[in-house]
Amino acid sequence: MDNYSQLLAFLWATEHGNFSAASRAHGLTPSAISKLISRLEDRLQVRLFQRGTRSLSLTEEGAAYLVSARAVINAMAEADSLAEAFPTRVSGMLRIHTMSTFAKHQIIPWLPEFLAAYPGLTIDIQIGAQFSDQFDQGLDLAIHSGVLPDSTRIARKIGQSRWIICASPDYLARHGTPEHPQQLLEHTCFSFGFNSVWNDWDFLIDGNPTRVPVIPKATFAQGDLLRDLALSGAGIVRLAEFHIGQDIHEGRLIPLLQNHSPDNFEPIYMIYTNRKHLSPRIRVFRDFLEQKLAQSPWNTRQS
Repeated sequence: MDNYSQLLAFLWATEHGNFSAASRAHGLTPSAISKLISRLEDRLQVRLFQRGTRSLSLTEEGAAYLVSARAVINAMAEADSLAEAFPTRVSGMLRIHTMSTFAKHQIIPWLPEFLAAYPGLTIDIQIGAQFSDQFDQGLDLAIHSGVLPDSTRIARKIGQSRWIICASPDYLARHGTPEHPQQLLEHTCFSFGFNSVWNDWDFLIDGNPTRVPVIPKATFAQGDLLRDLALSGAGIVRLAEFHIGQDIHEGRLIPLLQNHSPDNFEPIYMIYTNRKHLSPRIRVFRDFLEQKLAQSPWNTRQS
C-alpha cells in the first residue's frame, strides 16, 4: 500500500508542480508528500525531481518513470472500476446440485422467468438424491433436505416440508383406506431404494413414536417414479409435500393417517462455500428461489 501511496504522491507533485499545491489538493501536508516521494526515490535509488525554491522539475529519470507510473495507476483504476461492477453484473455459469424432485417441481416452473431476468447467466443443474460435496470440482451451490453431514460449508435454511403418506382415490376405492398405521402392512407400498431416513415410516400410536416396518413391493432411486406409481393407483407412498403438494391440492393424491402423523417437518437447505463474498450469480439465484418458496403453500419455514 505504501508503494501505491508513493506513486500517487509522485503523480500529484508532477501534476501540481510543487509539494504545497499537491498537498492542498489532496488533503495532506507538504511534509507528508515530501516524505512519500523521498521514500520512492530511496527505493528506486534515483532522483526523480529537481527541487527548486517554489517549483519542481522532473529529472530525465523522473520523466521516464512518469510514463510507467501513469500506466500502473490507470491499470489499478480500471481494475477497481471493474470490481465495482461485480455486484450488479450477473453472468457466467451457475452450477447447482439438487434433488430431481426439487428441480422438477420447485425450480423448473419459474426457471424461464429467472433466465429472462438475467440473460448473461447460464445454469447447469446436476441431479442427485443426497448431498455430495462437489464444491472443489466447480459446484456453486447445492439444495438438499434433511440432516446434512458435518461440513465447513454454509447451510442456509430456505424452507421446510412435511412428509406425507398418500395414495390415489382410485387405489383407496379398490383397496380401502387404512385407518391405523399397522394396516399399512396389508397394503401395497413403495419406497426409495437406497438407505435413507426417507424410508422410515414413523407414526404416533397412543401418543408414542412408533416405526411401522413397511415392506415395499418395489423400490426406486427417484421420487418421481414413486409419485407416478401412486398417481396410477398402484399403491401407497411416502413423499415430501414440496413434491406432491399440488397433487394433494388438486385431489389426485389423498393424505393418509394424518391423525397418527408426527410433526415430521424436514428442513431444506441451500449450501455454498462463502458467506461474506457471495458471488452475484449465487446471490440472485438465492433471492429468487427464496421469493418463490415464500409463495408456496407447502413451505412452513421456521427460522
